[in-house]
Amino acid sequence: MLLKLAWRNLWRNKRRTLITMGSVFFAVIFAVNMKAIKEGSYTRIMDNMIGKFVGYVKIQGAGYREEQTLDNSFADGEQLRQSILSDERVAGMVPKIETVSLISSNEFTKVGMVIGTDPELEDEMSGLHGRVREGDYFSNEKAGVLIGIGLAKSLKVGVGDTLVIIGQGFHAVSAAGKYPVDGIIKLGSPDLNKRVVYLPLAECQRLFGMEERLTSYSLRLHQPGAARAVTQSLKEKLPAEVEVMSWNEVMPEIEKMIESDRAEAYVLMTILYMIITFGIFGTVLMMVAERQHEFGVLVAIGMKKRLLATVVSIEVVLIAISGALVGMLGALPTVIYFYLNPIQLGGEMQKMSEDMGFEAVLQYSNDPMIFVNQGLIVAFLACLVAIYPFFKISGMKAIEAMRN
Repeated sequence: MLLKLAWRNLWRNKRRTLITMGSVFFAVIFAVNMKAIKEGSYTRIMDNMIGKFVGYVKIQGAGYREEQTLDNSFADGEQLRQSILSDERVAGMVPKIETVSLISSNEFTKVGMVIGTDPELEDEMSGLHGRVREGDYFSNEKAGVLIGIGLAKSLKVGVGDTLVIIGQGFHAVSAAGKYPVDGIIKLGSPDLNKRVVYLPLAECQRLFGMEERLTSYSLRLHQPGAARAVTQSLKEKLPAEVEVMSWNEVMPEIEKMIESDRAEAYVLMTILYMIITFGIFGTVLMMVAERQHEFGVLVAIGMKKRLLATVVSIEVVLIAISGALVGMLGALPTVIYFYLNPIQLGGEMQKMSEDMGFEAVLQYSNDPMIFVNQGLIVAFLACLVAIYPFFKISGMKAIEAMRN
């Protein structure tokens, strides 16, 4: 009955009610879109830079983190692999050798990152096969390489051309090899595109004199959010010759960048919701002031103040929640569209993103909690504002109110 009465009271002054709902509606649309594009960008960065390249959990040889040389590699073995895969939260793992070498063509030489990996396992983790833009995917059957599109342009090589890799192998042995370019790939990170070369793991081990040795395992997880827990669990059961790290330990700059950007978004959203709160509060002030005489009469004929205060408080909450629900529905088409059709940045924005090592793409997040959270925030603010009419009416004197 109280809910029905409060809803009817709202439409006694349709203009005021619609203006207040409209302010909440547009604020929620703005907040949902801003949050969706922020979280979508973080997800894409995490997916491209960590989930598909570094791995949410990284296992390296002891000392490799401080001094990234092949001498700090570790012995690969079936027992070690089974110990890692015995954790049900681990979806898979990719054995790797990662080192820096000189990459040469007929005319040019660049410093690049050579990654030795299993082609099939790498494709399961990063979808590398789908990133081939020219040529074919590499395989264990032949000693060919995949090269980043940026590095291929710098060296002026194409599919079928020959690359020379020159570096220092395990225990300072000389490493040099000639390999045909099987394919040219385009990764999510422009920085990686400019310096990466993929080589089959067995051939990479032979090239650098590292038979049965690796520099790292990159782990895939069923739930990326479990990275810290999995890291702690593996630290307790793996031997001291390997070091287990979660992605935020391997790439702390990514975590700091995301935290800093989130803090900026929280400041903007706080300002936005302060505006919403004052807008609702202004409506409440007018509502209470205009209806003083009405409230006084109702109390004089026997209506309990607490019951009357409850009805008015429900009116405030209904205005806010109605505006928030319509705002969430209004934001839904935009979020879905830009989730399915990411925004390709151009001009200065593209250059700025690529200079920072990120893909020049903005993609919305489709996480339903983004919508739910905005609705809950508005409902909480409405409940705070509703405290004012409740106490104002509870302390009202009927005779003084009827004189207004």
